[in-house]
Amino acid sequence: MALGASPAVLDRLWSVVMSRRNADPSVSHSARLLSRGTAKIAQKFGEEAVECLIEATRGEREALIAESADVLYHLLVMWVDAGVRSEEVWAELQRREGISGIAEKASRVRQLPMSFGLRTTKIP
Repeated sequence: MALGASPAVLDRLWSVVMSRRNADPSVSHSARLLSRGTAKIAQKFGEEAVECLIEATRGEREALIAESADVLYHLLVMWVDAGVRSEEVWAELQRREGISGIAEKASRVRQLPMSFGLRTTKIP
């Protein structure tokens, strides 16, 4: 970890994105994303996630680090748009700590909107 780097940077970045909700979209990238709506924010998050996956499969460590930062930033924008506070996510992670991933996943019932006619996120 770089000197002075800490996971607390995520909370600080969340606060910055939160503060940009009503900023001028012509001078703030966060404000611009937030002004474009949930669908566009989700699309950008998905694009960044795919770029991250590509770099991971290519074995490009530095590019993976850069793309991971993009994914985290766009995730924070999505949280702000949805009214999710970072502490809520940290609390959920803490709740899951020490629980088997298999057991935790089995305890959740996931259901996509019925308009899709699916009950899973898995592609058949």
